[in-house]
Amino acid sequence: MLDPQERQRAAEFLHHGDRDGCLASHVALRRLLSGYLGRGPAAVTISRAPCPGCGLPHSRPVVASDPPLHFSLSHCGELSLLAFAAAPVGVGIEALPGARTVAEAAEVLHLREAAELAFLGPLERRHAFARVWTRKEAYLKGIGTGLAENPAGHYVGSGPVPAPLPGWTVAAVAVPGDHHAAVALRTGAESG
Repeated sequence: MLDPQERQRAAEFLHHGDRDGCLASHVALRRLLSGYLGRGPAAVTISRAPCPGCGLPHSRPVVASDPPLHFSLSHCGELSLLAFAAAPVGVGIEALPGARTVAEAAEVLHLREAAELAFLGPLERRHAFARVWTRKEAYLKGIGTGLAENPAGHYVGSGPVPAPLPGWTVAAVAVPGDHHAAVALRTGAESG
């Protein structure tokens, strides 16, 4: 049911669990898209939208539908998160990172987010980083750039409530275990 690019992407994972998670999430995506679009899973053609920066077709995945159906997928280990909407949407899910990962990745945060994390204790810093990272991942997927755009260029906040982003609603998604997840939905016009 998966196309060659999906199978190739899954084959690139080094760990069997990651590969299986990728395959399962893409099968689930195709089955759900099939239901929304009224065609068999293998008949769902997933292509890429034009990049907002260069115009080449390597932005977020899209399907041809009328009315438009937007979707996003994120997976982490055995967990997958999928979202479907009438407007651009993005999701992100991550396991709680270790202290070393947080310290090494702090340079990809907005300066205000890095400052917020610096004032937190070690465990809360890890949770706050996971909130920031999943918010950024969801938002950047939603706008169509993904992590090709510098994550430090957007302030999403590290606290329990996301910072407002013009034209977007960002919210936490409840997930099991030591994971964090977020969804970003375009709800209006973006400002520049």
